Amino acid sequence: MREFRSVMVALAAGIALAGCVSTERSADVTNAPVGAGVNVQGGSAEDFIVNVGRRIFFSENSDDLDDTARGTLDKQAEFLKAYPRYKVKIEGYADEKGTADFNMKLGLRRAESARNYLILQGIQPTRMRVKSLGNTVKVNNCEDISCWSQNRRVITKLEGDS
Repeated sequence: MREFRSVMVALAAGIALAGCVSTERSADVTNAPVGAGVNVQGGSAEDFIVNVGRRIFFSENSDDLDDTARGTLDKQAEFLKAYPRYKVKIEGYADEKGTADFNMKLGLRRAESARNYLILQGIQPTRMRVKSLGNTVKVNNCEDISCWSQNRRVITKLEGDS
């Protein structure tokens, strides 16, 4: 009986460990979780999210692109050149600070910064549209720098065939 119990405990532990997902992040600029061996089809929306990265972040009250953001946008431009069937919607967001009007304008400036950078990388303006959501959609909602910094972002979303 003791031997059976040991085998069952070992089996349960093995199953539990097999279901664990690594929380380590990739070393590149996407901030996307490592694929963990998942076979992602090239050119798919999942490929864009996992291997390219669709989010970039900004400093407080800024629409300036930093090196990390430019690196992610470079990868987005490469993807969009390789898969010209896609159009994108570039959504700009802001944190909780400031008025609703200020945050809507800041979100739009952020989205336009990303769009303008992609244009410089050779992506046709007609394949992109921008939208600001200001601070209406939050990643995290708290009164702390950790939440505010996650909410200062642009998300590039693929839109079907162009």
